Amino acid sequence: MLRFLTLAVLCLAALRAGEPSLKIAYSDWPGWTAWEIAIQKGWLKEAGINAEFVWMEYVPSMEAFQAGKVDAVTVTNGDQLVMAAAGKDSRGIVVHDYSDGNDMVIGRPGIASFKDLKGKKVAVEVGFVDHLLLLKALAANGMQESDITLVNVPTNDMPQTLASGDVSAVCAWYPLSGQALTLVPGSKPLFTSKEVPGLIYDLTVVDPASLAKRGAEWQKLTALWPRIVSFIADPKTRDEAVQIMAARVNVKPEQYALALPGTKLLDLAGMKQAFTATDGLDSILGSSKTAHAFNLANKVYDKQLDPAKFLDSAFVQALK
Repeated sequence: MLRFLTLAVLCLAALRAGEPSLKIAYSDWPGWTAWEIAIQKGWLKEAGINAEFVWMEYVPSMEAFQAGKVDAVTVTNGDQLVMAAAGKDSRGIVVHDYSDGNDMVIGRPGIASFKDLKGKKVAVEVGFVDHLLLLKALAANGMQESDITLVNVPTNDMPQTLASGDVSAVCAWYPLSGQALTLVPGSKPLFTSKEVPGLIYDLTVVDPASLAKRGAEWQKLTALWPRIVSFIADPKTRDEAVQIMAARVNVKPEQYALALPGTKLLDLAGMKQAFTATDGLDSILGSSKTAHAFNLANKVYDKQLDPAKFLDSAFVQALK
């Protein structure tokens, strides 16, 4: 019997060894770049995870996931719904963070406050997450979208657009927000995601078929996230963490360290809290309902969705 069990274990190991690597597309946002720590420290292999992280630009990463070229992708909760409306099912299993200042409305020199934008041109990528941030900024300042003139500009072009002088403000997320501030001396944030914490959550979302087939590996991957957050938070290892992340995006560590606080990384308790269903922004479900309403109102898509369907808290809840 013992020989039979040993043979069975060896056969199973051989089958697993022949499985292709799980492919996870990730891009330049601190909550996703942090995966680089697990990669560089060898934690994936240590945990027995056969996975390959594929570095890509953000929109192409979503396209790769929708085309079935990768098993998972890192996205905002609002963009997960955009993919769902286009026909790509997914489950959010890791809640990395929420934006806590790294998404910004940035004004040119001479624009002292957000209210100074009344009657002015503001560049935003219409239908994307910072359009939602802009609407929240308008409401917080007693203004409406009709009080400004929207100029639809791809987010990647925001630094150059601000420098051109053609608009009075731009809306961008990190690292483009930081690039805009650097490119235009005297520019400044007029409103940031720090003023609406939980408006923008960031996730790893996985194809349901992959979850069903290789759930044990996805569970192990989920377990690495709290370890990564602890490594970043620990004063003994924080410098090394920043160096690893900064190297991935070709930024000086001291510069990257300044931007890191604008992303609220979630530890295990934070992830469990985010997965607790409420209608508020302290819950990823509540945040996703807000994003869904925005997407419908701005005709990003016209399909009614149930945001709860695309979240799977089981992998986080299984962690102790």
